[in-house]
Amino acid sequence: MNFVSIFQLSLKNLRANPLRSFLTMLGLIIGIGSVVLIMSVGAGAQVLVLSQVNKIGSDLIGVLPGASDAKGPPASVFGIQVKTLINDDIKALQDSAGSLHLKAVAGYAQGQAKMVYEDRVVEGGSFMGVSATYPQVENVTLAQGGFFTPADDDGLARVAVLGSEIAKEFFDSDNPMGKTIKIKRENFKVVGVLEPRGTVAFANQDKMVLMPLLTAQKVMLGWRHLSLIRAKVDNAIFVDSAIDGVKQLLRAQHKIDSTADDDFSVRAAAQAIDMLKTITSAFSFFLAAIAAISLLVGGIGIMNIMLVAVTERYREIGLRKAVGATSAHVLKQFLLETIMITILGSVIGIVGGAIISWFISIVVKYLEYDWAFIVSPASVIVAVAVGTFIGLIFGYYPARRAAKLDPIEALRYE
Repeated sequence: MNFVSIFQLSLKNLRANPLRSFLTMLGLIIGIGSVVLIMSVGAGAQVLVLSQVNKIGSDLIGVLPGASDAKGPPASVFGIQVKTLINDDIKALQDSAGSLHLKAVAGYAQGQAKMVYEDRVVEGGSFMGVSATYPQVENVTLAQGGFFTPADDDGLARVAVLGSEIAKEFFDSDNPMGKTIKIKRENFKVVGVLEPRGTVAFANQDKMVLMPLLTAQKVMLGWRHLSLIRAKVDNAIFVDSAIDGVKQLLRAQHKIDSTADDDFSVRAAAQAIDMLKTITSAFSFFLAAIAAISLLVGGIGIMNIMLVAVTERYREIGLRKAVGATSAHVLKQFLLETIMITILGSVIGIVGGAIISWFISIVVKYLEYDWAFIVSPASVIVAVAVGTFIGLIFGYYPARRAAKLDPIEALRYE
């Protein structure tokens, strides 16, 4: 019996029991689909991370409140309020900017509040108190009006610069310049509107309202600490030395003698890229390990159902052996059936995983994040190879059991 005949016979047996064949491959479909999905989502997440950090700029340094391990983020990243950065730290950095290779320094204080313009209301709108140097640090441009000044900040002025989307939401096609919006119980005069920026550092800048830093701290939030500080380096080649200089200055400012007692974290965009890559890779590996368990379960399911199939086909096997089929023929037939099931399951799993990944990319893009739909050839090759390997490993025992059947005993089986 040649290979073509064995293939045709295997295909006929699979078609004869389509439901059982599908249930046999179901565990494998889930496992393979999970592997493809995880690899695709992991690749998309890394693209998202890179795009967010690149929008900030490679010549930008971030100072966050709270200490952290060199390879991990500080507690403030997870929403824990840490109050170790204050306005005096901004002034100290600005005073030493030249020696630290810093072009501009800005402080940030973020909050949320109800925002109203006439009958239009935004519940839980985001506002950010920033230094007047914000445009130099963030490289923003204004579509209308201008930015507030240091005098506005010192005088606790109620002025606001709107992101492009919040401006459209409030004023539609009307000119917002000089109009007044209410944030909490305070009235703010609109002095500028930013050009669209999109999502930067995982926050939609176009829905943000900017106001003077001291106004945000003292009037809106009632605190004196900062959410973060950002500083722009005059040349990207000085980023590392600037980080070291900033750390030394802040230790002196906070009267810290040992690096182990640091109550702040200083990071560059490039470091953030490496850190976030490590986090996303570790997360993807963890999920892939879970998917591997589902593949193992799927393989055991294939073996169990193929053993049942062998039992159900005792008489068929005995008859084939009685008319001349060898043990090798029977072994090849059952192995081929198993491999066909696993390959078909792998293909369905790949397609299913890709479809779910594509749907995720659509949803994330709808949320205005830069997400790439990526199904790499490597993930497809790995999925098919793993599926075939599982078919061989878990299909061999049932096939060997079928091949070793005695034809007389098989024909007598009821």
